[in-house]
Amino acid sequence: MSLDRPAITILTLTPDSALPTTVHLSGEIDIFTSHALRRRLLRTLRHSTDRLVLDLSSLVFCDTAGLGVLIGIQSRARSQGITVVLAAPRPYMSRLLRMTGLDRSFTMA
Repeated sequence: MSLDRPAITILTLTPDSALPTTVHLSGEIDIFTSHALRRRLLRTLRHSTDRLVLDLSSLVFCDTAGLGVLIGIQSRARSQGITVVLAAPRPYMSRLLRMTGLDRSFTMA
């Protein structure tokens, strides 16, 4: 990681209650950005449809703090009857999810 790393950018779309809530993540999820991401996703859960899609296609890095956020959000979502879907992970993220076994815990798209 470089000192000029991009911050996490979060774009949330909930166009219609019949469609899933979609959150596009870009940048890095690490110890520096995970707290803000957790807060934002918890807020998003309050208004989410029954399916929360996290679009990971523009995510360039994720460390254990980021994985912790994903696990915590999934747990909170399940308690509210919401399914978290991880969509379009880049190859490194797919490998990370496989190595940690999280690819079996999340719905993948």
